[in-house]
This record gives sequence, structure tokens and C-alpha cells, in this order.
Amino acid sequence: MHIALTGRGVAAATSVAALAVAALATAAPAAAPHTLAVPAVVGHTLVHGVSDPLSSAQCQAKWHINCYGPLQYRTAYDLNPLYRKGITGKGRTIVIVDSYGSPTVQHDLDVYSKQYGLPSTKVKVVKWGHVPAFDPKNSDMTGWAGETTLDVEMAHAVAPAAKIVLVETAVAETEGTTGLPEMMNAEKYLIDHGVGDVISQSFGATENTFPGFDKGNFSSIKNLRYAFQDADRKHVTVLAASGDGGATDLQADGKTYYKKRVNSWPSSDPLVTSIGGTQLHLNDKGERVKPDSVYNDYGSGGGGQSHVFTRPSFQNGVKKVVGTRRGTPDVSMAAAVNGGAWIYSSYDPTAVGWDVTGGTSEATPLFAGIVALADQAAGHRVGNIQQALYRLAAHARANGIVDVNDGTDNSYQGVTGYKAVNGYDLATGVGTVDALRFVPALAKASRHG
Repeated sequence: MHIALTGRGVAAATSVAALAVAALATAAPAAAPHTLAVPAVVGHTLVHGVSDPLSSAQCQAKWHINCYGPLQYRTAYDLNPLYRKGITGKGRTIVIVDSYGSPTVQHDLDVYSKQYGLPSTKVKVVKWGHVPAFDPKNSDMTGWAGETTLDVEMAHAVAPAAKIVLVETAVAETEGTTGLPEMMNAEKYLIDHGVGDVISQSFGATENTFPGFDKGNFSSIKNLRYAFQDADRKHVTVLAASGDGGATDLQADGKTYYKKRVNSWPSSDPLVTSIGGTQLHLNDKGERVKPDSVYNDYGSGGGGQSHVFTRPSFQNGVKKVVGTRRGTPDVSMAAAVNGGAWIYSSYDPTAVGWDVTGGTSEATPLFAGIVALADQAAGHRVGNIQQALYRLAAHARANGIVDVNDGTDNSYQGVTGYKAVNGYDLATGVGTVDALRFVPALAKASRHG
């Protein structure tokens, strides 16, 4: 099976350093499908190793794409008024899960923050298992390092005062290694030890590639749900990227796409909020020059019906769209490469500098930042947001949910996708958000004190 990267305070008695030590002793592989994790963010980076970030006008002239920095995102998503009210994610923790991680993640975040006048923050690293030494000549490791960089910098861009815990898992390059079980074990361990209010997952595996799927046996997926069930009980919000393959996704070889509509897990899990992708159309101030459309350029926002999970109760109101199945995504954020995010990295000594990248692996940590803001505004974890999200969408405008309905679609690799239409759709979910209204509305709608 192929895993693609699409693209709270720490309990008083438990330090992150202690967790890292404990993880070495407890990260035994689970009896679950063998996987090899490959980051999908590779291929979604169009510009690499530039000495300084450029304006959108300069990017248009040089590469024929738009490129955006965090200050533009802050305007586009109406975040600045929240910051002026002190809603910055302070006192909340975002957990980011990536294989291998990046040896330069702290330095790179510091450079990124300084460039845009943001306060930096300490990235606390938990090494789950015997994470091998970083090799900049190893394409798997550099791919995941790129994903790690994107995840950390995007989460920080939205929630600048939130704490960030980066979990690096030890997926080795040998046959029969584990990927998803390690990630789920790591997540459950942190949840059980009170670390993290929201978990951002920029990875996924096509449902059809799991053992037993072709026989209608979904136990290999359902046996991996323990971390999400734990998160649901402990009121930790779990997010996952909907994928970058539109209405299709990758086959087990990790290179070719199914010629039919498929979906991916964990995005398809009803206990997870699935984050889809949009394309932003902004000027250099971050103001929209036209409404958002569906991400569909160097990838396409994942979405469609799950073949494993039936329609959950929170989607009963959109059953005319999803039918009897779980539909994804739930909500969307910026993901297009034409309109991609500037990030800074130095893990590859041959390409130190600024990149423009995208994918739903960008959208997911952006939304993790939104959740951290809502956690702070509520004074507690908002937890599983699914019921609240769809209730808020029933009165979308008043609650800061912005419909994406321009008729663009997530068709990809010859597989017909779904159009962005009025209301919920399988291209962008309920749409995207205006944070000034959405954050307090989500905080108020959450029931967990």
C-alpha cells in the first residue's frame, strides 16, 4: 500500500522530551497493513531554492503563477481582526505528524517568521521510534522534509502563538516496514498523554489499496481507527488532507492513478475532518480579485464518496449529494500551486531558499491553525467539529462559511470529478471560511468544556 503526503498544552507531568524517550521504547509495529510512505508534496513544488520571496506580480512575470505569503493569507481569511482581539492560538497546541521530519525545521521557521515579521515559536520534536539520521541525498527523506516544512510554517502562519509539536515517525526503507500503524500509534500516545488540541495529517492511502478491500473486507482500515476513536473521546480535533488526485487517487505502486472514482483514508474516516483544496485569486494586499475556485492545476483537490464508510449522521443534511456514503471533503482552504505558498527551507544544502508549493497538504495545516484559534476563543478544545461544522453551514454566511460555487471542478487524470456548486459539494465540501466570523461561531457551537 502506498501512503501519499497530500503534498493544548503539554500535561504538567509529561514533557515532550520525556515522550520522545518513551516513544523509543513503545513504538512497536502494530499488526496492520505494511505501508511505505511517500510524500505527495513532491511534484507540487513548482519554484525551488529562490533567494527571496517575490510578489505575485513578479511570480506571474517569471513563472506565470501567483504566489502568496502569510500576510496575504491573513487578509484573505480575515484573520487580522482576530489577532487584534488577542485570538492568536495562545495556550493551544497543534500536533503535526510526518515521517522523518526535517533537521532544520526550527531554523527554517525562524527565517520564515523573520521574513514576514511574525513572532517565531519553539517547535517541540517527538521522535517516534528509531528515526534514522537525515540524508539529504535520500529523496524519500527530502520529500517528507518538504512536507514537514510546509506543515509547520502554514500552521504557524495562521496561529502564530500556538505551540507546535512535530512527531517524526521512523519509516525505514526496507520491505515490510510499517507506515500508517506507526503514525496511529504515535497519535494515540500523544492523545493519551494530553499533548495536542488539534492533529494535522497531510498523508493518506487510497482505500482500494488496503488488504481485503477487493473482497469487501474493510478490517485493515477499521483496525487502524483507534487513535481517532481516542481523539473523539478526549475532544481532540483530527484533520486530514483530502488528497491531490481529484476524484481519483494513486494505485498501490504510488505512481499510476485509478481510472475510476476512489477515495482515501484517513480523510474518508467520519471521525476525521477532511480538508479539501481551493485556488485563491488575490492581489498583493491579499484582497480577492475574484472568488475562490477549486484547486486543479499541478494536482486537484480530493473529493468524492467513500467505499468503506456509510453516510455519517452529520451529513444527513447533504444526503442528496453524498447519497448513502461518507462524502469528502468537509471544508477547504488554499491548495493550488498557481496561488501557492512561499515557504523557506534549508534541509537540502543544494537548494537552500524559498519555494512555492501547494496541495491539500498546505490546506490542512492552515485549517489546523483555524481550529487552534477556535480552541483559544472557546477556552477549551472544540474537539470533533463535524456536527458543528454542518450545523453552521446551514446558516453559512452568518457563521463565516463562504460557499465555493463558481462551477470549477476536481476532474483529474481523466477521471471526471465534481463541480463547485451552491451549497455542499464533493469538490470543496461546505466551502471555505471567513475566520472573523467562523472562529467565534465554531467556538460557540462546540459543546466540550
